[in-house]
Amino acid sequence: MRGSIGEIVVYPLKSGAGQSLPVAEVGRRGLAGDRSWMLVDVNGRFVSGREWPALVRVQVQADGAQARFALDGAAALEVAVPADAPRLDVEVWGTRMSAADAGDTAAAWFSAAVGQPLRLVHADAAMQRPLDPKYARPEDETAFADGFPLLLLSRAACEELSARAGRDLGWRRFRPNLVIDGVAAHAEDGWRRVRIGAVEFDVVKPCVRCVFTTVDPDRGEREADGQPLRTLKDYRRGAKGITFGQNLIARGSGAIRLGDPLVVL
Repeated sequence: MRGSIGEIVVYPLKSGAGQSLPVAEVGRRGLAGDRSWMLVDVNGRFVSGREWPALVRVQVQADGAQARFALDGAAALEVAVPADAPRLDVEVWGTRMSAADAGDTAAAWFSAAVGQPLRLVHADAAMQRPLDPKYARPEDETAFADGFPLLLLSRAACEELSARAGRDLGWRRFRPNLVIDGVAAHAEDGWRRVRIGAVEFDVVKPCVRCVFTTVDPDRGEREADGQPLRTLKDYRRGAKGITFGQNLIARGSGAIRLGDPLVVL
């Protein structure tokens, strides 16, 4: 089976706005720069669009340890995290790691926007976050993604969902890194290994969906009608929850581009 890459998206800030790219570099942590910044509360636990839906409207321009954050016309925040920045013990879904703290100015900017004390942290090279050993090798890692380095979704799955729901729900609310054209809806459920360009990937686990999918990516507000979960529960709910899309781990590195063929191995 062959498809092609219809969208390549990175999310520099966990739960922040996505950036569509024509080309991206794949490494051990997934797409370069993806989910390399994150907000945490006073206990070091990650803060996401589940708690603050407007986070999806935060625009980010990032280059390594430097980034510019903007939201709703407010004065932009410019951040540069030095190599000797203080470190914070942070947590993502029960996994703890040491990340670089982005400083008091960044903390004040986001705390004012959200209305609660927050810190901004960066996934620098010194941070170590291994993956779930049930699905990964000991050397596998990711930055601040929920669980795995990349997420893949077929465009046809989104179109089928919209048809069932009776309105266009799009694909952006599902926050995939790769949207695949030219394959049947949910064809990805049957894949175990794929090649995109010169890079191979293990397809390791379905993505279990939660209330974050009900946040409109443009408005930064939850849908009053509970979509898409309202429709998904009727045909995508299994023993482990509602699944939509597949998690990937790269088994190599290199560039991938829009239009690159996807080959199921």
